[in-house]
Amino acid sequence: MIPRKAIALPAGVRLAVSPLSWTNDVLEDLGADISLETCLSDAAETGYQGVELGRKFPRDAATLRPLLASHGLALASGWHSGELAERGVGEEMKAVARHAELLREMECKVMVYGEVAMMTPGSPLDAPMSERLTMPKTEVVAYAARLTGFAKRLAGEYDLKLAYHHHLMMVAETFDEISDIFGRTGEEAGLLLDTGHAVAGGFDYTRLIERFGDRIVHIHLKDVRGPVLQNVRACDLSFNVGVRSGMFTVPGDGIVHFDPIARFVRENGYRGWLVVEAEQDPALAPSRPAVARAFDHIRGVFTG
Repeated sequence: MIPRKAIALPAGVRLAVSPLSWTNDVLEDLGADISLETCLSDAAETGYQGVELGRKFPRDAATLRPLLASHGLALASGWHSGELAERGVGEEMKAVARHAELLREMECKVMVYGEVAMMTPGSPLDAPMSERLTMPKTEVVAYAARLTGFAKRLAGEYDLKLAYHHHLMMVAETFDEISDIFGRTGEEAGLLLDTGHAVAGGFDYTRLIERFGDRIVHIHLKDVRGPVLQNVRACDLSFNVGVRSGMFTVPGDGIVHFDPIARFVRENGYRGWLVVEAEQDPALAPSRPAVARAFDHIRGVFTG
């Protein structure tokens, strides 16, 4: 195989790909027949330097480390479903212990944190988008304090930086909600910038760069198919229906512009991972061609 031309990234910046392009973590029928070996081989052979964790990955470093090394891949990070909106820092530290230890053993620098408390009861990602629960203003200050305390302990005990993931259907979906929380957290709490969730949440992701650029410690490069998003919002469909319908895609396939990411990385001293991520059905958007197009698109963005 002819090696793919590398992307000229600044020192300390690496490009990874999420396994969600092969296998969905929530909708388990999407990519159920695709093996982890296929995912890792495709990722490495299309030029990526790393991957994030997915549900088919082994969760012990003794197995995972040589598996990734055999493909020349590093582990960029992994998602933790946190519940600090409803529980204390001590309880959250117990819940995260095994996951955080794995990330530390795999030499990760950040841990992705998604807030899953205060979500619509039942199957929250199957609920209409309008039924999303929001955090009362009176609870934001205490929540931000718990996030800060958790981030301090995560750094102290595991040498991991908290990367808080703003996300549709969670308590930090809109720019104002993110700002309310991060305007009150300490600098120990880092922010994950997700381009797709920003656009789908109704705002330009460059607003996060402008306000919280020094807090961004991890970046997800996700694109959005505009007409699909408009239909999901207009018909008040669920997040999962949106995923199945192709609301999200890889960079270059949708309405998101990625030039501001390149400027931010070059000019603001960002050091860390850029992660191509697309939650979509691999039967409709075959994985390897999709992530190869994304690689080429991001290479073009950083070349231009």
